[in-house]
Amino acid sequence: MRIIPAIDLIEGKCVRLTKGDYNTKVIYNEDPLEVAKMFEAHGIEYLHLVDLDGAKGGRIINHKVLESITGKTGLKVDFGGGLKSDEDLHIAFESGANQVTGGSIAVKSPDIFLKWLKTYGSDKIILGADARDEKVAVSGWLEESKEELIPFIRNYRKGGAKYVICTDISKDGMLEGPSFQLYEKILNEIEEINLIASGGISKFDELPRLKDLGCEGVIIGKAIYEQRISLKQLENFILNAN
Repeated sequence: MRIIPAIDLIEGKCVRLTKGDYNTKVIYNEDPLEVAKMFEAHGIEYLHLVDLDGAKGGRIINHKVLESITGKTGLKVDFGGGLKSDEDLHIAFESGANQVTGGSIAVKSPDIFLKWLKTYGSDKIILGADARDEKVAVSGWLEESKEELIPFIRNYRKGGAKYVICTDISKDGMLEGPSFQLYEKILNEIEEINLIASGGISKFDELPRLKDLGCEGVIIGKAIYEQRISLKQLENFILNAN
Protein backbone atom coordinates (compact mmCIF):
# COMPACT_ATOMS: atom_id res chain seq x y z
CA MET A 1 0.00 0.00 0.00
CA ARG A 2 1.41 3.37 -1.02
CA ILE A 3 1.81 6.06 1.63
CA ILE A 4 0.76 9.41 0.13
CA PRO A 5 1.05 12.52 2.33
CA ALA A 6 -1.16 15.46 1.36
CA ILE A 7 -0.31 19.09 0.88
CA ASP A 8 -3.34 21.35 0.42
CA LEU A 9 -2.65 24.78 -1.06
CA ILE A 10 -4.26 28.14 -0.47
CA GLU A 11 -2.37 31.20 -1.71
CA GLY A 12 0.70 29.00 -2.18
CA LYS A 13 0.77 27.98 1.50
CA CYS A 14 0.41 24.54 3.07
CA VAL A 15 -2.97 24.45 4.85
CA ARG A 16 -5.59 22.02 6.16
CA LEU A 17 -9.35 22.37 6.27
CA THR A 18 -11.94 20.46 8.31
CA LYS A 19 -14.71 18.77 6.29
CA GLY A 20 -13.69 20.91 3.31
CA ASP A 21 -14.84 24.12 5.01
CA TYR A 22 -12.63 27.02 3.87
CA ASN A 23 -13.50 28.92 7.06
CA THR A 24 -11.62 26.29 9.11
CA LYS A 25 -8.31 26.97 7.35
CA VAL A 26 -5.16 26.39 9.40
CA ILE A 27 -1.78 27.32 7.88
CA TYR A 28 0.84 24.70 8.75
CA ASN A 29 3.72 25.96 6.67
CA GLU A 30 4.35 28.95 4.42
CA ASP A 31 6.66 26.86 2.20
CA PRO A 32 5.17 23.69 0.66
CA LEU A 33 8.54 22.80 -0.92
CA GLU A 34 10.11 22.57 2.53
CA VAL A 35 7.32 20.16 3.60
CA ALA A 36 7.73 18.08 0.43
CA LYS A 37 11.49 17.79 0.99
CA MET A 38 10.87 16.66 4.56
CA PHE A 39 8.57 13.89 3.29
CA GLU A 40 11.14 12.79 0.74
CA ALA A 41 13.88 12.69 3.39
CA HIS A 42 11.83 10.02 5.21
CA GLY A 43 11.68 7.66 2.26
CA ILE A 44 8.29 8.82 0.98
CA GLU A 45 7.94 8.64 -2.81
CA TYR A 46 4.45 10.03 -3.42
CA LEU A 47 2.59 13.27 -2.77
CA HIS A 48 -1.05 14.30 -3.10
CA LEU A 49 -1.08 18.02 -3.94
CA VAL A 50 -4.43 19.82 -3.88
CA ASP A 51 -5.03 23.28 -5.32
CA LEU A 52 -7.85 24.49 -3.06
CA ASP A 53 -7.82 27.92 -4.73
CA GLY A 54 -8.27 26.08 -8.03
CA ALA A 55 -11.09 23.92 -6.65
CA LYS A 56 -12.94 27.07 -5.63
CA GLY A 57 -12.04 29.06 -8.74
CA GLY A 58 -12.68 26.33 -11.32
CA ARG A 59 -9.25 26.49 -12.96
CA ILE A 60 -5.66 25.59 -12.11
CA ILE A 61 -4.05 28.29 -9.93
CA ASN A 62 -1.16 26.92 -7.84
CA HIS A 63 0.76 25.25 -10.67
CA LYS A 64 3.95 27.15 -9.81
CA VAL A 65 4.07 25.31 -6.46
CA LEU A 66 3.62 22.02 -8.34
CA GLU A 67 6.48 22.98 -10.68
CA SER A 68 8.71 23.87 -7.74
CA ILE A 69 8.09 20.57 -5.92
CA THR A 70 8.50 18.35 -9.00
CA GLY A 71 11.59 20.30 -10.09
CA LYS A 72 13.35 20.16 -6.72
CA THR A 73 12.33 16.73 -5.36
CA GLY A 74 11.94 13.26 -6.84
CA LEU A 75 8.40 12.89 -5.50
CA LYS A 76 5.73 11.48 -7.81
CA VAL A 77 2.94 14.02 -7.45
CA ASP A 78 -0.74 13.55 -8.12
CA PHE A 79 -2.32 16.94 -8.54
CA GLY A 80 -5.96 17.93 -8.20
CA GLY A 81 -8.25 20.89 -7.62
CA GLY A 82 -9.97 22.93 -10.29
CA LEU A 83 -8.91 20.92 -13.33
CA LYS A 84 -11.73 21.69 -15.75
CA SER A 85 -10.24 22.04 -19.22
CA ASP A 86 -7.71 20.42 -21.55
CA GLU A 87 -5.55 23.50 -20.96
CA ASP A 88 -5.61 22.96 -17.16
CA LEU A 89 -4.51 19.37 -17.68
CA HIS A 90 -1.77 20.41 -20.06
CA ILE A 91 -0.44 22.93 -17.50
CA ALA A 92 -0.50 20.30 -14.71
CA PHE A 93 1.47 17.75 -16.73
CA GLU A 94 3.85 20.43 -18.07
CA SER A 95 4.44 21.48 -14.44
CA GLY A 96 5.57 17.94 -13.62
CA ALA A 97 2.50 16.14 -12.30
CA ASN A 98 2.83 12.36 -12.47
CA GLN A 99 -0.96 11.92 -12.22
CA VAL A 100 -3.92 14.26 -12.05
CA THR A 101 -7.16 13.84 -10.14
CA GLY A 102 -10.50 14.88 -11.62
CA GLY A 103 -13.53 15.03 -9.36
CA SER A 104 -16.05 17.73 -10.26
CA ILE A 105 -15.26 17.37 -13.96
CA ALA A 106 -16.16 13.66 -13.82
CA VAL A 107 -19.60 14.59 -12.47
CA LYS A 108 -20.34 17.68 -14.53
CA SER A 109 -18.57 16.88 -17.83
CA PRO A 110 -18.21 13.09 -18.11
CA ASP A 111 -17.37 13.33 -21.83
CA ILE A 112 -14.29 15.42 -21.06
CA PHE A 113 -13.16 13.11 -18.26
CA LEU A 114 -13.57 10.01 -20.44
CA LYS A 115 -11.60 11.76 -23.20
CA TRP A 116 -8.79 12.44 -20.71
CA LEU A 117 -8.74 8.75 -19.75
CA LYS A 118 -8.49 7.80 -23.41
CA THR A 119 -5.88 10.44 -24.28
CA TYR A 120 -3.54 10.16 -21.30
CA GLY A 121 -4.26 6.60 -20.13
CA SER A 122 -5.68 5.19 -16.91
CA ASP A 123 -2.30 5.34 -15.13
CA LYS A 124 -2.26 9.14 -15.45
CA ILE A 125 -5.86 10.06 -14.61
CA ILE A 126 -7.32 9.43 -11.14
CA LEU A 127 -11.05 9.57 -10.49
CA GLY A 128 -11.80 11.76 -7.49
CA ALA A 129 -14.91 10.37 -5.78
CA ASP A 130 -15.48 12.47 -2.68
CA ALA A 131 -18.72 11.74 -0.90
CA ARG A 132 -21.04 12.72 1.89
CA ASP A 133 -23.61 10.05 2.85
CA GLU A 134 -22.54 8.10 -0.27
CA LYS A 135 -23.49 11.03 -2.55
CA VAL A 136 -20.68 12.50 -4.64
CA ALA A 137 -19.67 16.09 -3.77
CA VAL A 138 -18.12 18.58 -6.18
CA SER A 139 -16.54 22.06 -6.46
CA GLY A 140 -14.17 21.70 -3.52
CA TRP A 141 -17.05 19.99 -1.64
CA LEU A 142 -19.10 23.17 -1.79
CA GLU A 143 -21.84 21.34 -3.73
CA GLU A 144 -23.44 17.93 -3.42
CA SER A 145 -24.47 16.13 -6.59
CA LYS A 146 -27.21 13.53 -7.04
CA GLU A 147 -24.66 10.91 -8.07
CA GLU A 148 -24.61 7.77 -5.91
CA LEU A 149 -21.01 6.95 -4.99
CA ILE A 150 -20.70 3.26 -5.88
CA PRO A 151 -22.57 3.36 -9.24
CA PHE A 152 -20.51 6.49 -10.07
CA ILE A 153 -17.21 4.66 -9.47
CA ARG A 154 -18.48 1.50 -11.19
CA ASN A 155 -19.46 3.40 -14.35
CA TYR A 156 -16.05 5.00 -14.63
CA ARG A 157 -14.35 1.67 -13.97
CA LYS A 158 -16.23 0.38 -17.03
CA GLY A 159 -15.09 3.52 -18.86
CA GLY A 160 -11.45 2.67 -18.19
CA ALA A 161 -10.66 4.34 -14.85
CA LYS A 162 -8.20 2.31 -12.79
CA TYR A 163 -7.43 4.60 -9.85
CA VAL A 164 -9.94 6.25 -7.52
CA ILE A 165 -9.39 8.49 -4.51
CA CYS A 166 -12.37 8.27 -2.18
CA THR A 167 -12.77 10.75 0.65
CA ASP A 168 -15.63 10.54 3.12
CA ILE A 169 -16.09 14.26 3.71
CA SER A 170 -17.71 13.70 7.11
CA LYS A 171 -14.40 12.19 8.25
CA ASP A 172 -12.00 14.65 6.62
CA GLY A 173 -9.83 16.54 9.07
CA MET A 174 -11.71 15.11 12.05
CA LEU A 175 -8.95 12.71 13.18
CA GLU A 176 -11.63 10.17 14.10
CA GLY A 177 -10.54 7.34 11.80
CA PRO A 178 -11.30 6.55 8.15
CA SER A 179 -14.41 4.97 6.61
CA PHE A 180 -13.35 1.33 6.81
CA GLN A 181 -16.89 0.06 6.05
CA LEU A 182 -17.27 2.30 3.01
CA TYR A 183 -13.91 1.20 1.57
CA GLU A 184 -14.72 -2.45 2.20
CA LYS A 185 -18.04 -1.98 0.39
CA ILE A 186 -16.36 -0.34 -2.63
CA LEU A 187 -13.70 -3.06 -2.86
CA ASN A 188 -16.31 -5.81 -2.56
CA GLU A 189 -18.64 -4.32 -5.17
CA ILE A 190 -16.19 -3.02 -7.80
CA GLU A 191 -13.65 -5.35 -9.35
CA GLU A 192 -10.05 -4.48 -10.10
CA ILE A 193 -10.11 -0.93 -8.79
CA ASN A 194 -7.06 0.70 -7.20
CA LEU A 195 -8.69 2.39 -4.22
CA ILE A 196 -6.84 5.19 -2.47
CA ALA A 197 -8.31 5.90 0.97
CA SER A 198 -8.48 9.50 2.12
CA GLY A 199 -9.94 11.38 5.05
CA GLY A 200 -10.02 10.80 8.79
CA ILE A 201 -6.69 9.01 9.23
CA SER A 202 -5.88 9.61 12.89
CA LYS A 203 -3.32 7.06 14.08
CA PHE A 204 -0.74 4.66 12.74
CA ASP A 205 -2.72 1.49 13.61
CA GLU A 206 -5.30 2.37 10.94
CA LEU A 207 -2.76 1.92 8.14
CA PRO A 208 -2.33 -1.89 8.41
CA ARG A 209 -6.14 -2.20 8.55
CA LEU A 210 -6.52 -0.27 5.30
CA LYS A 211 -3.77 -2.37 3.73
CA ASP A 212 -5.53 -5.58 4.83
CA LEU A 213 -8.80 -4.34 3.30
CA GLY A 214 -7.01 -4.07 -0.04
CA CYS A 215 -6.53 -0.32 -0.41
CA GLU A 216 -3.83 0.47 -2.98
CA GLY A 217 -2.86 3.72 -1.29
CA VAL A 218 -3.69 5.98 1.64
CA ILE A 219 -3.60 9.76 1.77
CA ILE A 220 -2.57 11.21 5.13
CA GLY A 221 -2.89 14.89 5.96
CA LYS A 222 -3.76 16.37 9.32
CA ALA A 223 -2.50 13.34 11.29
CA ILE A 224 1.02 14.16 10.09
CA TYR A 225 0.75 17.91 10.69
CA GLU A 226 -0.75 17.40 14.16
CA GLN A 227 1.98 14.81 14.88
CA ARG A 228 -0.49 11.98 15.50
CA ILE A 229 1.57 9.90 13.04
CA SER A 230 5.31 10.50 12.84
CA LEU A 231 7.30 10.52 9.62
CA LYS A 232 9.57 7.94 11.25
CA GLN A 233 6.59 5.57 11.64
CA LEU A 234 5.75 6.06 7.96
CA GLU A 235 9.38 5.50 6.99
CA ASN A 236 9.40 2.19 8.90
CA PHE A 237 6.06 1.14 7.38
CA ILE A 238 7.45 1.72 3.89
CA LEU A 239 10.69 -0.13 4.68
CA ASN A 240 8.81 -3.13 6.11
CA ALA A 241 6.48 -3.22 3.11
CA ASN A 242 9.49 -3.51 0.82
